[in-house]
Amino acid sequence: MDYIYLGNSGLKVPKYILGTIPFSGTNGFEPAGNIDAETARRHVDICLDAGINMFDTANLYSEGDAEKVLGEAVKDRREKVLLTSKTGFDLGEDPNAGGASRINIETSIDRTLERLGTDYLDIYFVHLWDGRTPIEETIETMNDLIKSGKIRYWGVSNYSGWALARTYTIAEQKGLIPPITQQIYYTPEAREAEYELLPAGSELGIGSMIWSPLGEGLLNGKIDRNNEAPSGTRQGGGWPEPWVKDEERLYDVIDALKEVAEERNATVPQIALAWVKDRPNVGPVVIAARNEEQLHENIASYNIRLTQKEHDRIEAAARPEPYYPLWHRAMNSMDKGSPSEISYLEGYRKSMGLE
Repeated sequence: MDYIYLGNSGLKVPKYILGTIPFSGTNGFEPAGNIDAETARRHVDICLDAGINMFDTANLYSEGDAEKVLGEAVKDRREKVLLTSKTGFDLGEDPNAGGASRINIETSIDRTLERLGTDYLDIYFVHLWDGRTPIEETIETMNDLIKSGKIRYWGVSNYSGWALARTYTIAEQKGLIPPITQQIYYTPEAREAEYELLPAGSELGIGSMIWSPLGEGLLNGKIDRNNEAPSGTRQGGGWPEPWVKDEERLYDVIDALKEVAEERNATVPQIALAWVKDRPNVGPVVIAARNEEQLHENIASYNIRLTQKEHDRIEAAARPEPYYPLWHRAMNSMDKGSPSEISYLEGYRKSMGLE
């Protein structure tokens, strides 16, 4: 497993990170999995043997129970692992138990640390954009947590491009520590992050950490035009996410993934992960698994290197449409494009018939 610097920081992280949404499986998260502490510990063992030493969770997952399971799984080996968690979603009836306010962040971090059985987090994320809390309040609170030793770095998740840039700029102007990473949704079908978030992350020095690269189960290899999601899975168990604008487009992507998988004697999830990890501007990728077989399968995808032809076949199946000003720039000012966005502009030119 390769290690990369996360954004413009000195923190080295593995290219694959284990996500813990399947841990516990309580409080509405039953369709995501039901991994108990003993099984979670085996998953951690498998990851460490493969060189994956970073584990991602959130107070949202099973309303804190996933953090408890992860805490048990890494017990007595905290120095060997990197831990991240998040806060922001409303939990409970307390009107202050959510968002990016000082009161929620400071309360949440203490509860998260207690559940994980640790004194600090390596990265703490704001899980969602809070447009009602001053950005300065959020930045200052995160910096205070860094100074207190409760967290080492901080990040954001599910922000828009302008919100990410504004957060970074305000922190920089005030001489404070900006977020070093953003956690964003990106798959071979869900490509919206290419418009602004992925280029912005590279330009600002904010590492782009990808969550749910398999589309929250859509790209598990069991779903296609003729087969619905099986029961007992997220997509077959009433899971509300993700939103898919065009199902036919999704099936086109699945077809392309299947073709490459068959030629490679691999699985659809493996090819999807191999494609995501090698895309421009992509940093670490958060994988997850409901059992040991899936975990071994997903980790093995790291050694798959797609040919340019294979990569392009998947890329073309769901290329984002070039909305303004991107079509204008792709048409008239390619030579002025930033290195972080050139590959996307080239794709738009193909869609416009200019290549």
